[in-house]
Amino acid sequence: MNPQAEQLWTRPRWQLAMLLAGLGMVGPFAIDAYLPAFAGPEGIAQTLGATPLQMQQTLSAFLLAFAVMNLFHGALADSFGRRPVVLGGVSLFSIASIGCALSQTITELILCRALQGLSAGAGIVVSRAIIRDMFPPTSAQKVMSQVTIFFGVAPVIAPALGGYVFVAGGWHAVFWGLAVVGALLFWLNWRLLPETLHPLQVQPFNPKNLMAGYWALGSSRRFWLLALSSGIPFNGMFLYVLAAPVFLGEHLGLQPTQFFWFFLLSMSGLTIGAWLSGRLAGRIAPQRQIRWGYAVMGVVSLGNVALNLLLPPDAAWSMVPVALFSLGWALMVPVVTLMVLDLAPERRGLVSSLQMCVGSAANALVAGVLVPLVMHSALALACASLCLLMVGWVAWAIDRRQHKP
Repeated sequence: MNPQAEQLWTRPRWQLAMLLAGLGMVGPFAIDAYLPAFAGPEGIAQTLGATPLQMQQTLSAFLLAFAVMNLFHGALADSFGRRPVVLGGVSLFSIASIGCALSQTITELILCRALQGLSAGAGIVVSRAIIRDMFPPTSAQKVMSQVTIFFGVAPVIAPALGGYVFVAGGWHAVFWGLAVVGALLFWLNWRLLPETLHPLQVQPFNPKNLMAGYWALGSSRRFWLLALSSGIPFNGMFLYVLAAPVFLGEHLGLQPTQFFWFFLLSMSGLTIGAWLSGRLAGRIAPQRQIRWGYAVMGVVSLGNVALNLLLPPDAAWSMVPVALFSLGWALMVPVVTLMVLDLAPERRGLVSSLQMCVGSAANALVAGVLVPLVMHSALALACASLCLLMVGWVAWAIDRRQHKP
């Protein structure tokens, strides 16, 4: 923690949380907001003459660039400061979004999407390091919980908002909207965000020092266990978001105008879970809170599989398990994230980078491989969600056995 933290930010704590939450929403919004514009008479595929494979490449290019660059945002922030990396990231994101809006061919759009991916992760990676720079553990958990609400809600509401913008102004308007969001975040952070990296914690930026940091963290068995235990279960919910057009439209028989019920329920679960996480900070042991989160997700996942075995999918009940799963994830993930950041207090930016890279790689695999395999069966979606949860739970159980408090 920066010893001058109280002087760096004198406004209410929730205002800093809101500022950092806005940075954390950039990546999820850039991934999901344009999904409703894929098809249709005025969609991207039709207007640019793109094949389904090329449309998938607009998503894959973003996710690949997002995952790779996440390795470097934090390291840059450890060397040059949190503020320059944040401002550089959101400004480049706005430029890339303008490029997407002006694209005349699918190749141009793919390239600009890759540029978006290179810049979109700066906010969420650096914001996690800023939280731990500014707050002791209990307060940091409360702020992280507030940020988690927005980070988790973003991929849920982005398709709905993107759909409305697409209907009102076409697919170009979606990217113009993202450009405006980036510009607004640049202005707000230029005016408000302090430099939170203490001069004594500045790391030299050279290949030898950088590789030494990655090697130390990458060879840490505990880092991988904690990163998997927080990042993989998220996809137990996220795969339903990615499969939403099929899950909601085909399996549940909902019209596009009715999709908001799914997003509303999921958002409510995330919000309640993150709120509970903040309320419990300092009141119960962190390990106990994580167990509660896994218990909620486990019971819900098993119940979801059982219901899909016994009943046909129906809007009356099929969306509720996703919302409850989201609650369990939001309850435990702020605690695990802080545990990861504290593995290397002198390199929190680099730790956040590698943690985000692991999560982004998992998201990309789920989006590109798992979802296409399971989205055409509600039971398969439920089983896949349970399996993703089990991966995270096994990683957490192994870590607890090796590092008992």
